[in-house]
Amino acid sequence: MPTDFTYDPFDPAVMADPLPFYRVLRDEYPVYYLEKWDTFALSRFADIWNVLEINDGTFVASEGTLPAAAVLARHNDGPVPDPPLHPLPFHANFDAPIYDDVRRCTAAPFRPRSVNALADRIRTLANERLDELLPRGGFDLTQEYGGIVAASVVCELVGLPTDLAADVLATVNAGSLAEPGSGVEVANARPGYLDYLVPVVQRRRGGADRGELPIVDNLLAYRLPDGSALSDMEAAVQMLGVFIGGTETVPKIVAHGLWELSRHPDQLAAVRADLSANVPVAREEMIRFCAPAQWFARTLRRPFTMHDKTIQPGQRIISLLASANRDEREYPEPDRFIWDRPIERLLAFGRGQHFCLGAHLARLEIAIMVTEWLKRVPDFQVDTAAAARPPSSFQWGWNRLPVEVPAVPEVRVEA
Repeated sequence: MPTDFTYDPFDPAVMADPLPFYRVLRDEYPVYYLEKWDTFALSRFADIWNVLEINDGTFVASEGTLPAAAVLARHNDGPVPDPPLHPLPFHANFDAPIYDDVRRCTAAPFRPRSVNALADRIRTLANERLDELLPRGGFDLTQEYGGIVAASVVCELVGLPTDLAADVLATVNAGSLAEPGSGVEVANARPGYLDYLVPVVQRRRGGADRGELPIVDNLLAYRLPDGSALSDMEAAVQMLGVFIGGTETVPKIVAHGLWELSRHPDQLAAVRADLSANVPVAREEMIRFCAPAQWFARTLRRPFTMHDKTIQPGQRIISLLASANRDEREYPEPDRFIWDRPIERLLAFGRGQHFCLGAHLARLEIAIMVTEWLKRVPDFQVDTAAAARPPSSFQWGWNRLPVEVPAVPEVRVEA
């Protein structure tokens, strides 16, 4: 263990490759204090699992689930209250009942039955992309395949035309990049996001849009505890989790997961042997091994003790989900990709009150995109020299993953 070890999520070395730092944290500093930010980093799976199930007001997200360095630089001298109601920030910043009520407004399309009804549409979108991409012989697996499919689904969920998918994807990608020394605050509207969402709300309020848009309709019908309705801007801000989360994560898991299979031909052959049975199994290992989200934060309102360290009200914790995904205490040989690894528990989508709203949809999208790819692409090579994983304090994933696909007679294989 290096005697001068330090960890900071905004350090350029950490943002470039956090995995070696996570290993030291898990082994030597399971509750690591970052004095500069008055924040404690939790790195072990079991500790994070136990903390995230606590829903008694000890941990709140008043300062955001992903506060930037400028927020963490302000040290608190006690509990932090909820933000003011107006203008309403992203609802994840609130405790119950506001958080729960607004989350329910956006939840309808993400319940299992609603998600399952999207399967045929997602399959169609995936094959439409493959119809266009495969004849080229070379393209970006992250952006041009998974990215466009995921962004198209998001567009349809929030009431945007799918021909905006490429623009939405580019906007979300740009907003998720971070400079060393700072961070990304997804609870705030990054430039460009609301340019898409506010007009959707305005059109719906004015009766111009037809069809089903339960997310928007529920937000327009919602009333805050003071009896007030949400403004167009406030309603649009509550849609940011769907807009960003639905676009950002799945493409990186799909692309990276397919890359891992290609690097292990025996595993690829095993998955191909029975796609309907084996892809859902491989998907869980892809999520564990490839999920790009690194951490989420909470601020304490009550003292909390772990590993003989007491964290005081106003101080923060960051739960290093990406470290938990590689914890050998939970997963033997965690740095190996093993397609059929037994996985009893996952933290990639979080846990407890803030469990990812779109987890069911993400799992379905990953399974469908991987399945359709393996049906139609008998062989592919990743251009590793051109692959890019930009430094990030949050979404450390393969933004660019170019692939080459040998020309083959096009045969659409039915399920």
